[in-house]
Amino acid sequence: MTERLFEIKREISVKTYDIDFAGHVSNIVYLRWMEDLRLAIFDEYFPLVNLMDEGYLPIITESRIQYKKSVDLFDKPVGHMWIARMKAASFDFEGEIIVAGEVTTRAFHTGVFVSSKTMKPVRVPRLIKEKCDELYQAKPSHSCR
Repeated sequence: MTERLFEIKREISVKTYDIDFAGHVSNIVYLRWMEDLRLAIFDEYFPLVNLMDEGYLPIITESRIQYKKSVDLFDKPVGHMWIARMKAASFDFEGEIIVAGEVTTRAFHTGVFVSSKTMKPVRVPRLIKEKCDELYQAKPSHSCR
């Protein structure tokens, strides 16, 4: 099992405009939900405005989604998102959509930060590493560095 750094959980509301011609949530909607969950991690643990003020811009470089079971209009999905791994200059997000206790969707995203001045990749910001140490340093397996 991967580590679940900065895990968040959010209820998701399925809208009528999320439904495709087959009667279930469109694949593109899952990408939006995952983006909302990633932004919730930033909001809760290290506000994006603070990172951007320091010249860091988060960029997703890879996304992969496994659709295990469809989500329908009146379902009550719950989204989970966490950082599974942090490396020197990149980080891996993982997420799940769960309906009635069953995982319907799994998502995997790799991200980097780029400098707002050069638009080139930079190391994971100090603010994130410090928050990680603050929350997880007591865990023997923590991987904040």
